[in-house]
Amino acid sequence: MALIFLLALFVLLFIGVPIAFAMLVSGIVMMYFMGILDAQIIGEYFIKGANNYALMAIPFFILTGEIMNVGGVSKRIVDFAMAFVGHIKGGLGYVTIIAGLIFAGLSGSAVADTAALGAILIPMMKNNGYDINRGTGLLGATGILGTILPPSIPLILFGVASGVSISQLFMAGIAPGILIALTLVVLWKLLNKESVNQFNKTTLKEKWVAFKRAFLALLLPVLLIVGLRGGVFTPTEAGVFASVYALLVSFVYREIKLKDLPEVFLSTAKTTGVVLFLAAAATVTGYAITVAQIPNQLVNLLTGISSEPIILMLLMMVLLLFVGAVMDMTPAVLIFTPVLLPIATSVGIDPVYFGIMMVINLSIGLITPPVGTVLFVGAGIAKISMGQIVKGIWPFLVAEIVILFLMVIFPDIVLVPLNWFR
Repeated sequence: MALIFLLALFVLLFIGVPIAFAMLVSGIVMMYFMGILDAQIIGEYFIKGANNYALMAIPFFILTGEIMNVGGVSKRIVDFAMAFVGHIKGGLGYVTIIAGLIFAGLSGSAVADTAALGAILIPMMKNNGYDINRGTGLLGATGILGTILPPSIPLILFGVASGVSISQLFMAGIAPGILIALTLVVLWKLLNKESVNQFNKTTLKEKWVAFKRAFLALLLPVLLIVGLRGGVFTPTEAGVFASVYALLVSFVYREIKLKDLPEVFLSTAKTTGVVLFLAAAATVTGYAITVAQIPNQLVNLLTGISSEPIILMLLMMVLLLFVGAVMDMTPAVLIFTPVLLPIATSVGIDPVYFGIMMVINLSIGLITPPVGTVLFVGAGIAKISMGQIVKGIWPFLVAEIVILFLMVIFPDIVLVPLNWFR
């Protein structure tokens, strides 16, 4: 059955069928070959897939990102980072990482972060003599922090698909996200040998002004983490709070107008529709996969190779690296969570730890050719070819893969901070 499912899925993707429809049809094909094809079951699980309270967090966090983009928040965050590190040699690289780290706590989307910050930072890099291939590569490598740090949309999807606490998944993403950002800082310092225009060092007063201008935006990630950690609100309630807060902040900044809101809501609705349709289609496919006992077969296969948790994690991480290179992140999370999570739990791997590792792995897929979505966004903004951005991003890509496998070999890198945040 696994072979039938994969064959149907990849044939449909090869001929250009949209991923959501390909997933749905692949599930139906499996049901047909198992002799359990029933239109009522398909309809029931399709509706069940979208009718999920936890999924309500997604449109609100998408709305938060859209409002922040229109409301001038991106520019204020970049100005804040510029005031503190812009004068350092290669300063725009450090600005990219700091701004990306902050913005990741606002949007939950790597593509949104890359697009919002790239529109500001890439022209600045071009105008100040930076290697645009490397600069765009750094932007893409930083952009994936948006899917690792809370409020990550892929973590919400993993929580819905697995039943794992979304709040705990959010907490699990904090330490790895910061570690990846620090790694990018060190690597940028090692790689940046070119002579570029340097910005003047700002005075203490100018730093204070930049901080005040960005303070309300900087406060939101802190409020979300404190609220989730303290049990003040659920992830769905956090999404509502974030979107209302973002709207109020944008009106305070006076950079969003009432006439802008219809377009913001329309864009949010379009993105939400895509995600929810994928979730609904994946639920039908997940039902077929469960009935076919594919997870049990994979558990028996992989535990037959080794019952050591670290070995099994390494095998699954290698598999997901290949998956992430050829499949977009959202469907990959929805398809492979019900398949791989039983393998992890069968050998005692913490499901929250597995969830964050899976999402980090598939996030790396966003900057891995040939299907890396973030690569296409960065290349489009910088007006460079895919070959050029791949040339610029490969050192950062390799570094993030190394960090991924270090967290497999030394799981306490994730588990110790997670136990504190829990």
